[in-house]
Amino acid sequence: MEPVSLGIIGCGAISDVYFEAADRFDALDAVACADLDEDRAKSKADEYGVPQVLPTDELLADPDVDVAVVLTPPASHGDLLLAALRAGKHAYTEKPLAATREQGAAVVEAAAERGLTVGVAPDTVLGTGIQTCRDVLDDGVIGDPVGAVAFWASHGHERWHPNPDGFYREGGGPLFDMGPYYLTSLVTLLGPIQSVAGASQTPFPEREITSEPRRGERIPVEVPTHETAVLTFENGATGTLLTSFDVWGSELPGFEIHGTEGTLSVTDPNRFDGAPRVHLRDDEEGEWREVPVERSHPGQQRGLGLVDLARSLSSDRNWEHRTSGEVGYHVLEAMAGIRDSAGEGEYVELSAGCDRPASVPDGFPAADVDAEPGGEK
Repeated sequence: MEPVSLGIIGCGAISDVYFEAADRFDALDAVACADLDEDRAKSKADEYGVPQVLPTDELLADPDVDVAVVLTPPASHGDLLLAALRAGKHAYTEKPLAATREQGAAVVEAAAERGLTVGVAPDTVLGTGIQTCRDVLDDGVIGDPVGAVAFWASHGHERWHPNPDGFYREGGGPLFDMGPYYLTSLVTLLGPIQSVAGASQTPFPEREITSEPRRGERIPVEVPTHETAVLTFENGATGTLLTSFDVWGSELPGFEIHGTEGTLSVTDPNRFDGAPRVHLRDDEEGEWREVPVERSHPGQQRGLGLVDLARSLSSDRNWEHRTSGEVGYHVLEAMAGIRDSAGEGEYVELSAGCDRPASVPDGFPAADVDAEPGGEK
């Protein structure tokens, strides 16, 4: 397949993994980049051999750019994706799809109207870890799924991130920052979510930065920072999700799925690799055992989501787009619903479902992998 040309918007810390992906994968070619700080964009262009540094509007108008890659703070995702689509570009963004469900819906609608494709991180679900967990479930190893628990907790990004402000503004908070990893994995493993309920707290109205170079500065908190949710899936399974910036230490399990015949300990959804473990009812030893990872596609490699999008744009139209805008919007609606429920005290039914993304073919992202069309509801 011919490589797709990328125009990268936002040249902050996360951009390195996308520039590196363009070097690593034959399906991708970074041809332009943009940033409000032109010097930063020029530095990245020099480092990675990107031929053009352009203002964002010129990048979106450039006929050599096939896909706009949005790596800016979450509050600007929706506007930039819409601008890219209106300029006739396919688009891919870091998570979340947008800061609000209204913006996210507008993005998905604009893409459909224009026959364009939108993709959204996280792409960790395409790695060997979550895909091996998917194999365990699809093979019926733990029986029918009954429920899931997923926990992520720390005491905030101000302890290590040089510029943590965005994590406490609209589009931020632990649910919108870390929740997409867990929710996208749950949708990949269990299918779409039917309804959500939430409860939240904001115990600190401001945070003191203890990282360099802004140690001692105080920043306001505009979003919940301790968020708990109950999820009901269309297949009848239920789930519990905790994301928090207010936990000093924890011994909670990370991520488990419980079935009628056993329990699956899911790999870290923030990573691409790892080996799942199972504890089965009929295991005479009554112990956890590691599931061999037998898939041959790469493990820890960011950029697989862009390759996934590129394959969906290729001449092989049977390719299932797994990191799609539809999945990203479903996750966004779930997160917005959790926050709405926390304020209203009621369950929130989700209006926009999605197909359960198909399993990744073994050997992905090699060009000669046969596509496996279709997903499961």
